[in-house]
Amino acid sequence: MNRISFHEEIRRNKFHSAILVTFVFVILLALVYTIGFVVGGDYFFLILIFGTIISIAYVVGGYYKSASLAIASVKAKEAKGPEYRQYHNIVEGLTLASGLPMPKLYVMNNEQINAFASGRDPQHAVICVTTGALKKLSKHELEGVLAHELGHISNYDIRYMTLVSVMVGIIAIVSQIFLRSLWFRSGDGGDGRAQIIFMVIGILLAILAPIVVYFIQMSISRKREFSADATAIQFTRYPKGLIGALKKIKGDTTSPKIKTSKALAPLFISSPFKGLARTHPPIEKRIAILERM
Repeated sequence: MNRISFHEEIRRNKFHSAILVTFVFVILLALVYTIGFVVGGDYFFLILIFGTIISIAYVVGGYYKSASLAIASVKAKEAKGPEYRQYHNIVEGLTLASGLPMPKLYVMNNEQINAFASGRDPQHAVICVTTGALKKLSKHELEGVLAHELGHISNYDIRYMTLVSVMVGIIAIVSQIFLRSLWFRSGDGGDGRAQIIFMVIGILLAILAPIVVYFIQMSISRKREFSADATAIQFTRYPKGLIGALKKIKGDTTSPKIKTSKALAPLFISSPFKGLARTHPPIEKRIAILERM
């Protein structure tokens, strides 16, 4: 079995994420150019500015409040008291090893094994684990999970996903404005056949682009999970801890499920959603990669 370097795994997944972000940017440019040709440059320039301002304002507002919003949405409480001493000790040890500042620690009341990290940068980060994770995981397994969450913080994944969300939001807003504006067009003017061709292309792009970039966004999220797994091994130098935790997560059928939004789902170590909306790679694949490190 060929061994995998965690440094190489981190580098490869960051590179793939950058390619996917570039692809989203190319889709945005194609959409802007095509729709601009159809509706006219001046008119569309105003639409683009309006859509960009709304999208950026919405996402940036959530970005600066990401940690507090995430904690409030799952009704978590700060991890205070002697029962959380091991939780604090593990994170303190990992921050010393990684050079990261100590994040605020929280606990959510749910018997499932799960955890997430949030915050716009390492200085404003939080980590939250379920009560199920604290009860069911061994010390090494819990350390693997917490190292994974610190990996997200170290890799600035919240900032990265915010950038993607801004571009996805702009594409969605511009597409909707263009499709709605077609109802108010008089249908005269234009350059004949070329105008019709570009209008058809513009309509197809406006319909398909938001769908395509949504799945690209999910793919980027999955790449960041692989990077966080590899970063966890860089911090702990012990793959078996995270492997054991993932195996327990896979076999965990405890109810009730964690209730969360699609915006928060990519932050968890295990995706609350299945099927096409899955924000994480299959646990079996993550374990297979970790076993080769």
